[in-house]
Amino acid sequence: MKKKIYVHVADDHKILIEGIIAVINTDKDIEIKDYSLTGQEVVDWFDKKGNKADVLILDITMPILDGFEVLRHFNKKQINQKVIVLSSYDDIKIVQEMLSLGCNGYITKNNAGEHIVNAIKAVANGEQYFSEDIQKIVIKSFSGKFVLPGDSPEKSLIEALTEREIDVIRLISREYSSPEIADKLNLAVSTVDTYRKSLLKKLKVKNAVGLAMYAVKNKII
Repeated sequence: MKKKIYVHVADDHKILIEGIIAVINTDKDIEIKDYSLTGQEVVDWFDKKGNKADVLILDITMPILDGFEVLRHFNKKQINQKVIVLSSYDDIKIVQEMLSLGCNGYITKNNAGEHIVNAIKAVANGEQYFSEDIQKIVIKSFSGKFVLPGDSPEKSLIEALTEREIDVIRLISREYSSPEIADKLNLAVSTVDTYRKSLLKKLKVKNAVGLAMYAVKNKII
């Protein structure tokens, strides 16, 4: 029997919470574990003994404590909580700040309906998840405008990449689609898709954002 994924929802608009719950209730593998209308309620709920959720859906703009303060509280208390930010904001600086505070996913509210269930399952499984609009701005930020602090380049992994794999990862990091990469490198689209899958597995990342982060960190782009 498949294990249930328990989700807590935090937003200061009850009607939005009800909408999220309605979407989540369409999937038998996910179950709601209460909701909060303020950041303080989120903190109090998770601080209370026995209250646990696999994933927290968190708005940024909430009364008393905002989403930033909630994540800072988790960090201070060493609460290892998986969090998906659900926000109206698509500003890269806000996304970067939430990522630096430890969120595992970021979805804009206008894309919530189509992404929320997949996001919950991905994050519960230890992956990162971004809606397409957020993926684009994050990849753009990693392709030259912003570099996350990270470890020194993993030379053994870089040396293990072929010249063609490096070409592919560079183009993925610049937001080229598989057909565009195929055209540029004179390859079949299926070959490019094979390179994509191989790179994800080899570099132990989950998506194009992970590839872009790796490329910047290791000075491939």
